[in-house]
Amino acid sequence: MDLDEYQCGALRTAASRDKKNELLHLVLGLVGESGEIAEKFKKWVRDQDSDESRIDRASVAKELGDVLWYVAVLADYLDLSLDDIASGNLAKLASRQDRGVLGGSGDNR
Repeated sequence: MDLDEYQCGALRTAASRDKKNELLHLVLGLVGESGEIAEKFKKWVRDQDSDESRIDRASVAKELGDVLWYVAVLADYLDLSLDDIASGNLAKLASRQDRGVLGGSGDNR
């Protein structure tokens, strides 16, 4: 499955763009699902002594799937292709690596 194909599939379960406050709903959903991943790792640090063999990978995978869904639907809401976003991101990171600024800070390095 490619990313645009996933994006089309995700849209089958998305609310209409016309729904009141849908853009805000998507942004807050993305932040919330990302927070759920952080919460799982907080508990892993607290309760599992950061033992990587004890990460609940299946649970993390489900939350990552929720994040991916929100990214895909939010991108579509903004008329952006998930394939284009992914390709652009890889090109940006490759350029930073080539220029030796991968580990720096700031968006425009």
